Amino acid sequence: MRSETTARLLITCPDRPGIVAAVSSFLFHHGANITALDQHSTDPEGGLFFMRLEFQTPHLDVSREILEKAFAETVAERFQMDWRIAYAAEVKKVAILVSRYDHALLELLWRHSNKELPCTITQVISNHPDLRAEVERFGIPFHHVPVEKGRKEEAEARMLELLQGNDLLVLARYMQILTPAFVAHYPNRIINIHHSFLPAFVGANPYKQAYQRGVKIIGATAHYVTEELDQGPIIEQDVVRVSHRHNVADLVRLGRDLERTVLARAVQWHLEDRIIVYGNKTVVFS
Repeated sequence: MRSETTARLLITCPDRPGIVAAVSSFLFHHGANITALDQHSTDPEGGLFFMRLEFQTPHLDVSREILEKAFAETVAERFQMDWRIAYAAEVKKVAILVSRYDHALLELLWRHSNKELPCTITQVISNHPDLRAEVERFGIPFHHVPVEKGRKEEAEARMLELLQGNDLLVLARYMQILTPAFVAHYPNRIINIHHSFLPAFVGANPYKQAYQRGVKIIGATAHYVTEELDQGPIIEQDVVRVSHRHNVADLVRLGRDLERTVLARAVQWHLEDRIIVYGNKTVVFS
């Protein structure tokens, strides 16, 4: 599909008969062509209904503003919908936060340079200067914002200045805990990669924790960041089998491969408006 003409409608509402018919009929009567539709209900009776729908806009008979106002009044209000329409042509602006580990960062930068991530990467911010050359090699601005002990609020204030206008923040192994005040600026718009299969082994050194427990599977988890550490809605996870023959270094090496791909998938799905958050869960139309 041509991204410049694609719109995406995401809906959450109480489930009841007639929702799909009402939405599709509305779009048909305004000249939209539906090209993809996916839906999910939490229960056959009295559940929550989720839908992601893509439609083409070249032949709309009204402007976007009038279309959205009409949808709110004639469909959304009737079905008590929480909804939004996103337009693929409005490319999201993404900033990446990183510390010293480069594997997840470089995966994102490579995919972006290969036009696999539909976004503009505006900058990379790090609390260490180590990765400046790697980032600038991709033509991306790099900002070093050190986080000194007892001065985190100052560092975050500087970061918020730099981050104005960004739609999404990606923590590509940023080894600092963001304060609740910072997180509040980007609700469900900060994605973190945790080097563990959450909810197991939260916090620091999860591979060492896994090794000490003698696990047979290790994993990685991409999730939205909330005030509570490593407890935000999970977007994507993956695992790999390990055995008694693997040491901590082996687990780290295997885990980094997972981290790269899991984070990249989560970021892509967010950019393509495939994720609906409800409570502390997500519906991902991947």
